[in-house]
Amino acid sequence: MSMPHDNLLNRELGLLEFNRRVMAQAEEEYLPILERLKYLCIVSSNMDEFYEVRVAWLKDAAQNTPERILADGSTPAEALAKVSAAAHDLVREQYRLLREEIFPALRADNIIFLRRNEWDAAQKAWISDYFFRELMPILTPIGLDPSHPFPRLLNKSLNFIVELEGADAFGRESGIAIVQAPRILPRVIKLPAELAADGADTFVFLSSILHSHVQELFPGMLVKGCYQFRVTRDSDLSVDDDDVKNLRTALQGELRQRQYGDAVRLEIADTCPAHMEEFLLNTFALQKHDVFRVDGPVNLVRLMQVPDFVDRPETKFAPFQASLPDILEKKTPLFDAIRKGDMLLHHPFQTFQPVIDLLTQAASDPAVVAIKMTVYRTGTDSVLMESLIAAARAGKQVTVVVELMARFDEEANISWATRLEDAGAHVVYGVFGYKIHAKMLLVVRREEGQLRRYVHLGTGNYHPRTARLYTDFGLMTCNEEIATDVNDLFVQITGLGRAGELKHLYQSPFTLHNMITTAIDREIEHAQAGKPAQIIAKMNALLEPQVIRALYRASQAGVKITLIVRGVCALRPGVEGLSENISVRSIVGRFLEHTRVFYFYNDKAENLFISSADWMGRNFFRRIETCVPILDTKLKRRVIREGLKVYLEDNTNAWEMQQDGSYRRRVARGKGRCAQDILLQEYTG
Repeated sequence: MSMPHDNLLNRELGLLEFNRRVMAQAEEEYLPILERLKYLCIVSSNMDEFYEVRVAWLKDAAQNTPERILADGSTPAEALAKVSAAAHDLVREQYRLLREEIFPALRADNIIFLRRNEWDAAQKAWISDYFFRELMPILTPIGLDPSHPFPRLLNKSLNFIVELEGADAFGRESGIAIVQAPRILPRVIKLPAELAADGADTFVFLSSILHSHVQELFPGMLVKGCYQFRVTRDSDLSVDDDDVKNLRTALQGELRQRQYGDAVRLEIADTCPAHMEEFLLNTFALQKHDVFRVDGPVNLVRLMQVPDFVDRPETKFAPFQASLPDILEKKTPLFDAIRKGDMLLHHPFQTFQPVIDLLTQAASDPAVVAIKMTVYRTGTDSVLMESLIAAARAGKQVTVVVELMARFDEEANISWATRLEDAGAHVVYGVFGYKIHAKMLLVVRREEGQLRRYVHLGTGNYHPRTARLYTDFGLMTCNEEIATDVNDLFVQITGLGRAGELKHLYQSPFTLHNMITTAIDREIEHAQAGKPAQIIAKMNALLEPQVIRALYRASQAGVKITLIVRGVCALRPGVEGLSENISVRSIVGRFLEHTRVFYFYNDKAENLFISSADWMGRNFFRRIETCVPILDTKLKRRVIREGLKVYLEDNTNAWEMQQDGSYRRRVARGKGRCAQDILLQEYTG
């Protein structure tokens, strides 16, 4: 049974809608101004990845499989046209917001970005000295001629195209030069306090400094114009499984080429003349709809560093101290605490420290004999990885499943894999063709002559920094049946053999998809029998057509379905005769909503799961994922309230999805309720 295309929404347009919701945070005047700036930077970061991956895929499909029909019924070329128009609208609004609201609000708070026409004599002198001292020695202008072809430009690097007149010392008259800004250079420079008026934090852009001194790079020639630009390239990696003998070696070769993939987007200064734009488009084999003219810096992501240079608490979110579970507040040793009962951690409201402690204590505990862990994203500086290395050096049996294909974390993971192997750990790269996205940690400890296993299963990565920025659940348990399931999964990943039956856990690519669709069908049966039937699910994305089809059937049977989907959702809610019993909301706030929680009423049984998987085809069929039931009654009530109900009551950061895929901000009637603020207050005071 195929689904009518008009019942599915376009994935890429859904991602752009999510970025509109993020950008709306930058418009909120009640938020601290530097946090508003950060939201604008996050939009730029998201758009970079959107073009590097999703638009690059669409372009490839439009060229190589133009007759292909996408899930929403459009061809790749049709989708690309819609996406381009929506992306241009979003970026225009982003830069308008920066110019007309964010910069003026920053200035009102004494955080000033000086334009060149605002520099006074003392500032000009300091900036000139900075140029000759810090920039001039490392800049390499490239004059274009037969001996100097257009240089290979790194993905997303800042560059300048310079229009020249006259002949140089060798008689060359190319008329065009390229100046690349090395990545080691900061994109915003803070002026010394003595050059700032009234104690303001004062910044100038690197592009402004170079614009004002570009003539110095071309002595004896006339600079007719200097225009910043930035090219975005296809950055998705692919490794041919027919030729791979060592995934790490093959991936290292691919990584070297990532920075020079096919161009997919060109950002240029809005002052750039048409003939220079045309020259760049021809150089990068791009079309008119691929160019974004911007009135401002071509890379807003680099403004993310500005808050680090400003010591003004009132311009940022108030800091908070994440709490510990009560049993750990009482100084109960960690292994003893886990033995007393399952422990639930709700980040960032509760600290990630117990997870760090579990690993660091295991590394030095003589009673611990083995540690097994999956690594997807952990960062370049990780106490968790250092603990694994220490454990291996101490002679413990350490097995680490490192996902080398974690997008944009490949280099960090390759580095960790190398260090772990050097320390004596067993390092495997999962199962070729399937990403390891499960979050599992297993510690084996000898206690009173017997081996006991301690487990952590989570919805988020083993990354202490993002644990303070993302909402996630983590379960710590020594339940022997769950521990056996986790150990069986590690054996399945590292060894060879058929997948065995697990007692409690569900996994992709084998049982998770079937469990979800079976649970939905069970709710349909209850509804048809006249019993109450309800589904509540929270996730980052909902795209998988079979699950959407099952949810539509459930809605038609009378099942009440409430979905909390932070990002892209291909399901159409509220359509009469199709999905009138389905509502979809998105929460965008201070923290990135990252928890995956699935609730099925099941005739009062209230089956509840936390998972590493979204409801997407890749998570169900092309990744190794875990989904664990919450068995403890007290913890189940906590997850239902903290992970679901409080978000359904949010009338401050909630957006309600419409039938056409657009969203409307939920307007508070009476007292405002913000889920994240409520949880912050409860856990951090």
